[in-house]
This record gives sequence, C-alpha cells and structure tokens, in this order.
Amino acid sequence: MDDCVFCKIIKGEIQHDSFIYEDDYSYVFLSSGPVNFGHTLVIPKGHYANIYEMPDEAMQKLAITVRNASRSVKEATEAHGINIMMNNDRPAGQVVFHAHFHIIPRFQGDGFKHWESKIAYKKGQAAETAGKIKEKIIK
Repeated sequence: MDDCVFCKIIKGEIQHDSFIYEDDYSYVFLSSGPVNFGHTLVIPKGHYANIYEMPDEAMQKLAITVRNASRSVKEATEAHGINIMMNNDRPAGQVVFHAHFHIIPRFQGDGFKHWESKIAYKKGQAAETAGKIKEKIIK
C-alpha cells in the first residue's frame, strides 16, 4: 500500500528512532502515541488491513513475536503487567488500517482504565449468542 504509514516504516521511507526488532514476518517498534513508556507495536511485514485478512502463517509467526516482545517490554520497563490489544475496524478504535498489536506495559495505579461491562445476558441469550458464533467458527 503506497499510502500506508506502517508499510512506509517497514520500507524505511519514514525514519524513526524507536526500532526494536524485525524478522521475515514482523516489525517491532515503539508507539508514537504511547499509553505508558515502552508501549510497543508489533506489525506484520505484509500489508493486511486487519486480523481477518492475515493468513495463518503470518498470524502464527506474529503471535510468537508478540509473546517474545511482551516478555522483553515487561522486563525492560519493569512493568507489573502487560496488556496486549488489537483494534479491528473503525468502531473498535482502529486508526491505522495495517494490522497491528499493541503491547502496553502496565503499572499499579497507572490510571489506564479498562472497559466496563455494560450489559448482562438475559436467560438463554448467552447460549444463543455462543451458538451463533459456533456456527461461524472457521476450522
């Protein structure tokens, strides 16, 4: 993608000083809009708009990089925990339409809030919803 900021970073067309790691499938660097110091992005080298488009091999390789980078971020920042997030589609908060995972170091009392549960399933609704999802599971 010619206009994708992450593709430009991978190609070296956009210079930054926050490079961490790369291999054949992934590129890892610090977020330019961090929640906490050490907030890291893991992106596939191939251009996929979101998780739905990623081929199995790329997803598998990326998952390993996310795990390894999470360990490194936690240790390097002395974080108390790690959040791993991925926003897919605009309503879910996706801004850059190149698949990417956020690794966010967390610290006791850092003020970062999680979403609150806003609904409760009515009787039978959880089973009905699970059934609909089960029908769509890709094997």
